[in-house]
Amino acid sequence: MGSLPYIVEDCMGVLQVFSDGTINRCSLMDMDFNIPVVDDNSVAFKDVTFDKRHNLSLRLYKPKSANRNSKLPVVFYFHGGGFCVGSCVWPNFYNCCLRLSAVLHALVVAPDYRLAPEHKLPAPIDDAVSAVEWLQREALMSKSGDCDAWMGGTADFDRVFIVGDSSGGNMAHHLAVRLGAGSVKVAPVRVRGYVLLAPFFGGVERTRSEEGPCEALLSLDILDRFWRLSMPAGETRDHPLVNPFGPNSPNLEKVALDPILVFVGGNEILKDRVESYSRKLKELGKKIEYVELEGQQHGFLTADPYSEVSNEALQFIKRFMIENSN
Repeated sequence: MGSLPYIVEDCMGVLQVFSDGTINRCSLMDMDFNIPVVDDNSVAFKDVTFDKRHNLSLRLYKPKSANRNSKLPVVFYFHGGGFCVGSCVWPNFYNCCLRLSAVLHALVVAPDYRLAPEHKLPAPIDDAVSAVEWLQREALMSKSGDCDAWMGGTADFDRVFIVGDSSGGNMAHHLAVRLGAGSVKVAPVRVRGYVLLAPFFGGVERTRSEEGPCEALLSLDILDRFWRLSMPAGETRDHPLVNPFGPNSPNLEKVALDPILVFVGGNEILKDRVESYSRKLKELGKKIEYVELEGQQHGFLTADPYSEVSNEALQFIKRFMIENSN
């Protein structure tokens, strides 16, 4: 008589993988976030299906003060979670998007994407492309008045910015590479820039900050677990989708990229890897700005989007958007 299945991978109790290959995910109702929703009723939201084939939805946010006489920039927000957990409906991401929409006075698009281990890389990045293509369809339909009511006359499809947090930051990088400068593949949508919040990159060789003290949210064990579950079978952390400057990664020297703004906390275990990414892109002549927030750990913006450091970061993003809107 065989033994009962046992847990072989446990992602903070939210996702559990068993020895027989079965997977258990906590539903939203079963999770105790202990995170209150902070909503001052200045931003409206609604959910839209953008990919029927994979049953993927996104959440749209729009300032209630917006009017049809002034178009709003569009800000994509790709949530974090190590490619394994997370959803646009989680309260921490919900709070963050409310804040992004209010402070940036933008129409925020927060898509969900397929998660590992059921859907390994590159599935999440393919879904990010699919979300941008949904916006492209909306832009094309807006000319005949057939697009979503929130989009027609409100969305400025010529001023689109991609914001990615953690694994979402990894996705934002690969979107930048796939779409290239000018994002002509998704015209009339025009992506003007990318904001990477502590992008989740890896590599076989450890960095000093990875070997340093753990954070309250992240440890090296958790990072490695996320990579084991999300990488294509048989691959290492030097896979091109994990390590953008790995031995088998494409040479980005001749790849034209739109401007990039990168944030990382000074106390993050990902700090050295993010700093190295920014420095190497700058050495290749790319327009990239690196901001290190002293004393901060991973996920500062989603943990408390109303904090002093989050307000500082939002002002950086606002300036970045203004500078790259023409």
